[in-house]
Amino acid sequence: MNSKHQFVQLSDGHFIPGLGFGTYKPQEVPNSKTTEATKIAIEAGFRHIDCAYVYQVEEEVGQAVRSKIADGTVKRQDIFYTSKLWCTFHRPELVQSSLERSLKKLHFDYVDLYLIHYPFSMKPGEELFPKDENGKTIYDHVDLCAVWEAMEKCKDAGLAKSIGVSNFNRRQLEMILNKPGLKYKPVCNQVECHIYHNQRKLLDFCKSKNIVLVAYSALGTQREKPWVDQSSPVLLDDPILGALAKKHKRSPALIALRYQLQRGVVVLAQSFKENEIKENIQTVQLDRIRLDKTQRFGFQHR
Repeated sequence: MNSKHQFVQLSDGHFIPGLGFGTYKPQEVPNSKTTEATKIAIEAGFRHIDCAYVYQVEEEVGQAVRSKIADGTVKRQDIFYTSKLWCTFHRPELVQSSLERSLKKLHFDYVDLYLIHYPFSMKPGEELFPKDENGKTIYDHVDLCAVWEAMEKCKDAGLAKSIGVSNFNRRQLEMILNKPGLKYKPVCNQVECHIYHNQRKLLDFCKSKNIVLVAYSALGTQREKPWVDQSSPVLLDDPILGALAKKHKRSPALIALRYQLQRGVVVLAQSFKENEIKENIQTVQLDRIRLDKTQRFGFQHR
């Protein structure tokens, strides 16, 4: 990681900002909040914006970016924008058209990074989560290597500067890396990663292959009732994190984000609150905070 500018170099030569702004939102949050929050993030100094087709807010994010370009805050080349291929578009003939659909919503000519969102496929169509008459997800059978070849064509066409994956495990990464005729290897793997789920083994593997690990849910997983036991511990209330925050006179969130940067992980921070967005950007300014090995191992053993 370049400590002066907080960029991480990708294997294809491009650079990704070490801290990014996540744009996922719960259904109950209106889309207009995404536009407002993204504008605030760019004004605060975020230059890495992470989004996805399935978030259904690409129009709003694109609007926010374009408004900040229009008022002179940034230029398009200042923004590192990530989008993701949804599971219903895995068939090779659908991959490029899906990216083009996202670009049309964004009013962009290209994305900086395009990811395969998940390593499984679902029935093609307009439904994000296709179900049968019994309410079960309808999956599709598509070779991930064929999906990757279609991703490579998106890069060759200039629609994506870099290509990577998300939510892949080691075996799935190796499937791509060992593919005969591989033209471009994944530059990154975006996964859930935080102090309660630090992905140490996957991080070590990715580093050995010059693949950057990008952490989402870095401040704790989304605590939506259908997915998370509401009685489970809240990451930002962790006593070790609280003690470190008190020691360094910073918030628990800043310590949790800084922890990832020091591991060489690109980290995404998400919030709709102006004060939290402005605080999170301070993570890249905390070079003097170095968590010692004991502190880091304290996280790893939880």
